Amino acid sequence: MELILLAVAAVVAYLLWEHYVVSKRRKELDAWAVSHALHFDPSREYGLDGQFPNFHCLQRGAGRYAYNRISGSWHGYGFLGFDYHYETYSYTKHGRRTHHHHFSAVILHSSVPLKPLFIRPEGVLDKITEFLGFDDIDFESTEFSRRFYVKSPDKRWAYDVIHQRTMEFLLASPTFCIAFDRQHVIAYRDELFTPQEFEAAAKVLQGLLDRLPEYVRRAQAHEEGRWSS
Repeated sequence: MELILLAVAAVVAYLLWEHYVVSKRRKELDAWAVSHALHFDPSREYGLDGQFPNFHCLQRGAGRYAYNRISGSWHGYGFLGFDYHYETYSYTKHGRRTHHHHFSAVILHSSVPLKPLFIRPEGVLDKITEFLGFDDIDFESTEFSRRFYVKSPDKRWAYDVIHQRTMEFLLASPTFCIAFDRQHVIAYRDELFTPQEFEAAAKVLQGLLDRLPEYVRRAQAHEEGRWSS
C-alpha cells in the first residue's frame, strides 16, 4: 500500500512540477513579447507545416503543431516566433512507443523575393561526407567554411547572400539552423528557446536580410515582376 501511495505522490509531484515549468515559460515569453510590442498566444496551431511547406524542420514526424506563438512586426519585418511539437514512433515487442519532440523557431517575412538557401553549424558527419566527395558550398573565408554547412540549388545566390560582411556577421553571432523559402527565412535549433534566444534568432535573421546587397534586391524584384506579368 505504501508503495502505491509513494507512486501516486511521485506522479502528482511530477505533474505539478510540469505545470509550474509550463506556466513559468508562458509568463516569461508573454513578458518578452509585450516588451517588444508583439502578441503572445499560447494556444496550438496545426497548420504551420502547410503554410511553410519548404521548411523541412516543420515537416518532421506526425502530430505537428505550433504553440506559444509570438507575432507582430520586428524592425519592419513580419515576425512569427513559436514552440513546435512533433511525434516519432519506435516499435518493440511491447508495442508502439511515442516520442515527443519540441523545439523553437523564428520566421521573418521578407519584402525581397528570396531563393532556397540552408545554413547551419557544421558537424562531424559533414567532415566525413566532405571526405567522401559530398561537398557543401565553400567560401573564401576558411573559418566560415569550417564552421558552417551551406547548401543551395543556386550557388550564385549563396555567394550573393553570404558575402564578406555577412560572413563576419554570422561568425560573430549566435548560431542557428537557417533556411530560406520564397518569402521567408527561418532560424531554429532542436531545442526550446529562452526569450533571449528568440531575440537572438530574430536579430540574426534581420541581420541577414538587412545585408542583402542592393543589386540582389533589384535583381530579385525584377525577376518577381517578370514572373508575375
